[in-house]
Amino acid sequence: MELPASFADRTRSLLGDEEYNKLADALNDEQPVSIRLNEAKLPGASFSLFHGCAGRVPWSSTGCYLDRRLTFTFDPLFHAGCYYVQEASSMFVEQALKQYVGETPAVMLDLCAAPGGKSTHARSVLSAGSLLVANEVIRNRSQILAENLTKWGHPGVVVTNNDPADFADLEDFFDVILTDVPCSGEGMFRKDPVAVSEWSPENVDICWQRQRRIVSDIWSSLKPGGLLIYSTCTYNTKEDEENIRWIRDEFGAEILPVNVSDDWNITGNLLAGDDFPAYRFLPHRAKGEGFFLAALRKPEADSLQTRYKSAPAQGKKKVVSGVSKEQLAVARGWLLSPDDYELSVNGTNITAFPKDYLPELSSLQQSLRVIQAGVALAEVKGKDLIPSHALAMSQVLRDDIFPREEVSYEQAIAYLRKEAIVLSAEAPRGYVLLTYTNIPLGFVKNIGNRANNLYPQEWRIRSGYLPEEILILSAAGINL
Repeated sequence: MELPASFADRTRSLLGDEEYNKLADALNDEQPVSIRLNEAKLPGASFSLFHGCAGRVPWSSTGCYLDRRLTFTFDPLFHAGCYYVQEASSMFVEQALKQYVGETPAVMLDLCAAPGGKSTHARSVLSAGSLLVANEVIRNRSQILAENLTKWGHPGVVVTNNDPADFADLEDFFDVILTDVPCSGEGMFRKDPVAVSEWSPENVDICWQRQRRIVSDIWSSLKPGGLLIYSTCTYNTKEDEENIRWIRDEFGAEILPVNVSDDWNITGNLLAGDDFPAYRFLPHRAKGEGFFLAALRKPEADSLQTRYKSAPAQGKKKVVSGVSKEQLAVARGWLLSPDDYELSVNGTNITAFPKDYLPELSSLQQSLRVIQAGVALAEVKGKDLIPSHALAMSQVLRDDIFPREEVSYEQAIAYLRKEAIVLSAEAPRGYVLLTYTNIPLGFVKNIGNRANNLYPQEWRIRSGYLPEEILILSAAGINL
């Protein structure tokens, strides 16, 4: 890899000759592959079952390295949300959340969230009674974010498509804000050759100034005493330590230590003359790509903070015509704990959202562009109630509602391509939940001679061929 000369000079000055040479050598090595398991979909899952794992990611309770890259596109468990392909260093966010949020229910914002690695991770780490708002400023990327969070399956999620400045009206709203800010991408050089070609000292200057604007825009939305997690995938101190120092000095934030183990080989603060806690992953020392993280606490306010209240309700919403009370009752009966959710109707679509956070949802809807909230349950077509794919992916579906039909690998791939499926003669008619290795894949409507495929058109596998070598994850290890 031909590194930019000015990057080499800057980084050599930062790390010293010996460390820089080790870093440059590491950037020419093959990048490690890592995934994070979704334990909500793999009950009782043990890493010992996954023989393809080449060791645990030490700072993540559910992360593991793979000894080779899988054909993820052709792995049904990937599409079913059983795991997420995530760079290992970025899983360190878990440590800050566990130490400073723990089991306390929290309202969290992941501000720059697409494609969803840190959002799905945060939702797994946060306690069950929490709410995650995952935001992405670029519209098409917000759709990808929504897809990945839908597959992950947790109901306590809202996806928004907004600029950071749009959050200004939500004053003192969030207990936690994760700002994985856009950066110059130095830590992605090995993973993305485009990052090398686009790097320049001028771009670094643009980035650190943009990062400060983002933090300034979002700061008022963090509750007093709340946690700000600042992260980048870059090495230089301008975008990292110097911005943390600026947040401390500008807003009076307290920079917090995060518990780490010496054998994780994390590099600390590299800013001369200001020794506050900061955590940098260098690929020649820790197994992963470049990553930087710092945790900060907003100063406590003098006045007692109360829970955020929505604007006064303007009367009870009426259910629109086309969705009957009987259909709503049927959809409610699909839920595992129906009393915990409020059902809403938008056109002919029925959605369930956790009742505990209805005031927060109302406030979000007044201030932001909400892409999705909670779990889509069904679409009404005449007298027919069509179960949503999001319901199949979710943790809220009762196990005994829909008949299940186990499919082979070949059938699973055909389903994920949105092709017609033929089930066994014994399969019941009507809506059937397909499973692969007992994991839900999605719904079909079985009419006998074929089953109409209800997989979302925009999510389908577009490739019409299978690779000669297929490597997929299974409870028996990597299958070939």
